[in-house]
Amino acid sequence: MQAQDKPADEANTAPDPVAEVAAEIADTIAAAESAPVADSAPTLEEALRAAELKAVEHHDAWLRAKAETENVRRRAQEDIAKAAKFATERFARDLLAVKDSLELALASDTLTVDSLRSGTEVTLKQLTAAFERAALTEINPLGEKFDPHRHQAISVIESPQEPNTVVTVLQKGYLLADRVLRPAMVVVAKATA
Repeated sequence: MQAQDKPADEANTAPDPVAEVAAEIADTIAAAESAPVADSAPTLEEALRAAELKAVEHHDAWLRAKAETENVRRRAQEDIAKAAKFATERFARDLLAVKDSLELALASDTLTVDSLRSGTEVTLKQLTAAFERAALTEINPLGEKFDPHRHQAISVIESPQEPNTVVTVLQKGYLLADRVLRPAMVVVAKATA
């Protein structure tokens, strides 16, 4: 009730924040109503055109990025296909020398046992060198413990050797970069009872 006790002049002189905001809003509305519509229209049209140009620019950039991504994917697939197709090219090139040596031996009219043996030894050296360059290593486990991951037991025989030892190698095995290409076929010693 103290507000009623104040004189009327003091209540009218204090600033009223609500009235001030209302007055500002009224002034803004009056200014907007008095301004011609034609003045604000070109700026909206210009803003719309600018937004459309930016949208077209971004769409173009997106299409280019998408096309580049597709090109990279396509080139990668082609490279993978070529790598798979020509993976053995170096090894095949090394084997050509072996084939040439064998053809020369067969084309010779004067074959003797000694010349045939020496030619076969040279050809085997060429083949072994090609295997080494291709990381193709031989498995010859004679006298070693039987390894089911690298050896294939054809039979088991009684032997004075320790049980599970390779007694005979029937066919050598081969590793290609530490991966078994062909297991060695072996005969294994069995435990005597």
